[in-house]
Amino acid sequence: MSEQPLEPELEAFLLRIVPGLAEAWRGCTPEEIAQVELIAGRPLPSFYRWFLSRMGRSMGPLAYPTLDFSAQRVLACYADGLISTDPRFLLIAYETDEMMSEHLFYDFSASTREDALVTRRDAEGGPLSDMFSTLREMLARGALFRFRVRKMPQQCDGMVRGNNPDFLSHLDSAMSRLGFTKPISTGHRCRLYDRPDAAMICDGLPRGGVENRLSFTLGGSSDGALRRILGEVAMEPSLEVKVYRWTPELR
Repeated sequence: MSEQPLEPELEAFLLRIVPGLAEAWRGCTPEEIAQVELIAGRPLPSFYRWFLSRMGRSMGPLAYPTLDFSAQRVLACYADGLISTDPRFLLIAYETDEMMSEHLFYDFSASTREDALVTRRDAEGGPLSDMFSTLREMLARGALFRFRVRKMPQQCDGMVRGNNPDFLSHLDSAMSRLGFTKPISTGHRCRLYDRPDAAMICDGLPRGGVENRLSFTLGGSSDGALRRILGEVAMEPSLEVKVYRWTPELR
C-alpha cells in the first residue's frame, strides 16, 4: 500500500496546476530533516516536514529565482556561522541576490495550523518584514499566481473590503456561486479561488494589517469576464470592491 501524503490537499493542487512538478521536485533525506530539527531545537511543524520530504533538495518549477529553500543551504548557513540558532526563528530560505540582505525565517512565536509565520529579516537579526501567515499559504499563493493568474489574457489588481469582521464568509459565498473552488484551506489573511477560466488570489499582511480588507489579483479571459465576477462580488452584502490596475491596460 502506498504511503498517503501528509498534505493531500496542497499536493494534489500543486500537481494539478504546475507542469512537470512530479518529475522535478526532489525531497531530502530523513537524516537531513533530523539535522534541521536539531537546529530548530523543537519539533518541526508537520507542514515543513512535508515540504522538506517533497522539495528539500529541489522545488522544480516552483523554485523562486533568488531564494534557496534547500535543506542543504539551510544547514550550511548554520554550520558556517552565518545564522545563529534562535528558539524563535529558523532559517527556511537563503536570499542569493547580494543586493538583498534579508532571508526568510519561520517565526515560531506565530505558529499556526501545523505551520508558522514566514518573515524576512537580516541574518544577524533586526526588524522583521512579515510575509505570509504560513509557508503553506506562501507556496499555494505563489503557484496559483504564477501558473494560473498570470497565464490569463487579462488581469486586474484591487482591494476587497468588508463592513463586518465576518466579511470573508460573504466573499466565499459570492465566489462559490460563481463556480470557484478553494483549492486549499487558508487563514483569515489569505483566500485562493480557482475555476477553469479564472483564478483569484486575495491576501493581506499577517500581522498589523487592516483586518477587514484584502488586496486581490484576478485573472480571466477578458475584462468583461472579470467585470462580471467583480460585479457579482460587489452585490454581496457588506462587500466593497475597488480595482486599481488592469494588465494589460484597457484601451
